[in-house]
Amino acid sequence: MKAALRSLGARAGIGLALLLAAGPARAQTKTGTAIGDFLLIEPGARLTALGNAGVAAEPDLEAAYFNPAAAGRIDRITLQFSHVAWLAGINYDYVAGALPLGAWGTAFATLTALNSGEMLVRTVTQPLGTGERFTVSDVALGLGYSYAVSQRFAGGIQIRYLEETVWHSSAGALTFDVGTLYRLGANGLHLGSSITNFGTSAAFSGSDLRITYDQDPSRVGDNGTLPGERHVQDYPVPVLFRVGVGYPWRLRPDTRMWLALAAAHPSDDPESVSGGAEITWRDLVSLRAGYQNLLLTDSEEGLTAGAGFSRRVPGMRYRLDYAWADFGRLEGIHRFTLSLSF
Repeated sequence: MKAALRSLGARAGIGLALLLAAGPARAQTKTGTAIGDFLLIEPGARLTALGNAGVAAEPDLEAAYFNPAAAGRIDRITLQFSHVAWLAGINYDYVAGALPLGAWGTAFATLTALNSGEMLVRTVTQPLGTGERFTVSDVALGLGYSYAVSQRFAGGIQIRYLEETVWHSSAGALTFDVGTLYRLGANGLHLGSSITNFGTSAAFSGSDLRITYDQDPSRVGDNGTLPGERHVQDYPVPVLFRVGVGYPWRLRPDTRMWLALAAAHPSDDPESVSGGAEITWRDLVSLRAGYQNLLLTDSEEGLTAGAGFSRRVPGMRYRLDYAWADFGRLEGIHRFTLSLSF
C-alpha cells in the first residue's frame, strides 16, 4: 500500500510538471463551445483569494468544489454559504453542507444558482425592446462522498445535475467530479488531482423553439401555419482537469502559512497555472494573495486578494471570508463566504 501511494504521489508530481511545461502557443481555444459554464465560477472566497489554487487543500468543504477528496477528513457538521457579485450585475450563490459519517467517510451536498435578473427582449426590428422581459438562470444540485483511506490518502466523487434556462427554453445535463488527495504528512506536502464536470451533453428545448411554417409555399391554398420546432445541436459540458500541490508552513507557534500552486487543463480553453499564499495568526485572522490563470492568453483575470476572520463560540466555529479578484477591463469581482462548523 505504501509503495502504491508513493507511486501515486510521483505520478501526480509528473502530471503537474507536464502541465506547467505545456506552452500556450500549442493550445487551441474552444471558448463558448460548452454548456454549463457557470460551473467554472469558483464559489469560495478563501480559495479564490489564493488564486483558485484549491485542488490540494484539505480538510475544507470549500475545497470540495476543486477536489471532492478534500471533504474526506471533515470531522464536524459543516455548512457554507457564498455570494458572488458576478459580472454585469449577475448574482451567483452557492450553498454546501457536509455530514461526517465516522469510519464511513463524509457525505456532502452542494447547490449552485446563477441568475441574470430581468432583461429587455430586443430584436433586429425593435432594438430598444419589444416591451417583454426575460431572464437567464442556471442551477446545479450535487451529491458527493469522500473517504480517507489512510492518514495520507483520500478520494472523493460528486454527481451533479445542472439545468440552464433562457426565457422559456432549457437544457439539462448530468456531470461527475472525481478527485484524489495525497499528503506526505499532516504537516507535509499535499498533492491533489481531480477531473470535474465530466458528463453528458445537452441541447436546448422549449416553447421558444416552436414555430409555424408553410411546407410548400408555391402551392395555393396550402396550410401556411403548420406546427414545427427548431432542433438545436448538443453541447458538451466544460470538463476540467486539475493537479496541484500545497504546503503548510509553521512560521511561529501562533502563526502559520499555506502555500498553493495548481495547474488546470480545461476542455474549452488553454492550460493555465494559478497560485497563492495565506498567512494565519492564532487561527483568528488570515490574509491572502494570489494570481490566477497565469500563461492563459488574452485573459482578463489576474491578481487576487482577501482576508478572513474565524472564531470559536460555545458549540460552534464560524469563519467569514472575503475575496477580490481582478478582471481587468471588466473590473473586480467580490466574493463573500460564511462557514459554520458544529
